[in-house]
Amino acid sequence: MGSIHPTAQIEGTVAADVVIGPFCVVGPRVVLAGGVRLHEHVVVQGDTEIGECTEIFPFASIGQSAQIKDYAGLPGKLRIGARCVLREYVTINVGSDKGDLVTEIGDDCFLMMGAHVAHDCKVGRKVVMVGYSGLSGHCVIGDFVTISGHSGVHQFVRIGESAFVGALSGVENDVIPFGMALGNRARLRGLNIVGLQRRGIEKSRIHELRIAYRDLFAEAGTLRARMDEVHAARGHEPLVRTVIDFIRAGGERAMCVPQPAT
Repeated sequence: MGSIHPTAQIEGTVAADVVIGPFCVVGPRVVLAGGVRLHEHVVVQGDTEIGECTEIFPFASIGQSAQIKDYAGLPGKLRIGARCVLREYVTINVGSDKGDLVTEIGDDCFLMMGAHVAHDCKVGRKVVMVGYSGLSGHCVIGDFVTISGHSGVHQFVRIGESAFVGALSGVENDVIPFGMALGNRARLRGLNIVGLQRRGIEKSRIHELRIAYRDLFAEAGTLRARMDEVHAARGHEPLVRTVIDFIRAGGERAMCVPQPAT
């Protein structure tokens, strides 16, 4: 059964089985789906929809306006998927007309204490953001990505599916799918093998991806030429095609690459 504490201020639309703790504030344009739980002192504002069974912990601030200096544009939206866990002090902003007016968080994401998602970001499914990690505006984060603690991601950066960002990293360039990026400024340090294994990817497929990674970031030739060669040799493997398609799609930022040999 749902319950709403008498000290909570509720103006939005909430399902019958929602649980809302003491001193929460739910704004007039907020929609909470069935099974949502807000612990005490949670603030949800803006044009915000929160999916089924998502749980939000104390002092999170969800759906506030975009953090853009002197912003006077249209108010945007925030869409959060089902079964997410947003821990203490998480902040997520709505979209802005600097982008497409929508910030999106996919299903089954886990944002630990103090994590931040800025305006117009697109975050995939089963993403983990460890404590005090942050996304600047317009970032695109693929499914199964892990961003470790105290790491910052530059605006417009893309991080491909199942990539791993190490702790204390400053990510200013795009990270390929399945890549592992570490450092300030972050460099590729290989593949996220542990993440691939946890997803149940067969060893033979990981081996194909390892060879492709080695060949893509070899020193000889141009990246475009190496991509064509890798596609011809190993394009039958979907993991390899995912990496090549990501690079070819391009974006606002350059590509994160390994540290040059010395």
